Amino acid sequence: MLINDYLCILESGNWRICSGTGDINATLDYVVERPTIDTNITGWTFVINTLYHIFEQQGYGHLVAITSAGGLRGEPMAPAYSASKAYQINYMEALRKKAYKSGNHIHVTDIRPGLVDTAMAKGEGLFWVMPVEKVAHQIVAAIRKQKSKVYVTKRWHILAIINKNLPFSIYKKM
Repeated sequence: MLINDYLCILESGNWRICSGTGDINATLDYVVERPTIDTNITGWTFVINTLYHIFEQQGYGHLVAITSAGGLRGEPMAPAYSASKAYQINYMEALRKKAYKSGNHIHVTDIRPGLVDTAMAKGEGLFWVMPVEKVAHQIVAAIRKQKSKVYVTKRWHILAIINKNLPFSIYKKM
């Protein structure tokens, strides 16, 4: 099912959502940033909230969203993308906490891919671009295990730890 250009899959009473966009925008042209904001924040929030309310009404569910390892730090070549993915990461964490406190049987899974060999992987000299099949296999495994968050592929988890803890004085030079 498509809801506002989002791929939503219903399977055994559970929904999975996958959508996002982003472009290289080193010049900070708002016309380039706007579709990313509209899709990754405004539209994404509408769909996530709609699905979460369905789970609340039925008393159970498994909400899975693909955010991005790119949301861990601000990226100057795609600022709206990295900022919107940071928003999604924090929103998913808030929903995970909300679901826990509600006592309902709602599981919330945040899938954080690194660079995957798709049209979204843009730019020169990209690092650790992973094949779609390998990423898909790890995503399916994480969903089946009802993980709360997972980096795919697994090596991106190591990079995420380094990235999150790297002092800005070093990060800004990269």
